[in-house]
Amino acid sequence: MLAPTLKLKPIVHQVQGETPQTLARILDDGVNLAVWQRQLPAHIADFSRLLLSLNEPLAESLSLELADEEAEPNLHGLASGFSDLEGYEGFIADVSWLVSAFACLLGAKRIGLRLRVLDKAMCPRFHVDHVPVRLLITYAGIGSQWLKEGVMDRRKLGKPEAEPDDDAQIQQIVSGDVALLKGEKWHGNEGFGLIHRSPQPAPAERRLILSLDWLS
Repeated sequence: MLAPTLKLKPIVHQVQGETPQTLARILDDGVNLAVWQRQLPAHIADFSRLLLSLNEPLAESLSLELADEEAEPNLHGLASGFSDLEGYEGFIADVSWLVSAFACLLGAKRIGLRLRVLDKAMCPRFHVDHVPVRLLITYAGIGSQWLKEGVMDRRKLGKPEAEPDDDAQIQQIVSGDVALLKGEKWHGNEGFGLIHRSPQPAPAERRLILSLDWLS
């Protein structure tokens, strides 16, 4: 009689690539971060920097229903206070494409969108997200930081003394890159959500970030 075989837990790792197809790797077992390393189109980068230069607040949230896969997401009113800036239409088109791609990849019917300007770290300690998967992109400013598996004891997340003190151990997502972060609620990824944090911007610097959450 053959002995039963045990399914080994995949080695947790991260993937990065220069095409949007890289994002599909988040579906693979053991992958808790997939980053599309892209060159942000100049008109979108210019819009994002111009928006930050105005030093105006921005904190908007939308819950998007996507019953029809062919329909474009309804982003009417998003960042409408900046609609007179050159590049606004291109920026909204980029956000719309990301929402559609995120929904298509996951089969999502409802997505939570947050667009914010931050002048300080929103989550300054390394932590994991208690969501299935989250999309993050920093359109302007410093990108999010993350750790490879084993750099930090997961049992000590949130404790200041457990934070790595060697900057060489801290990885950085480049501004403009699109990142998918697998969280604790992804089936089979329990205990292996990506460890990450918001960076602390330098004095007088700010960040423009977009996040998408898979709600259902």
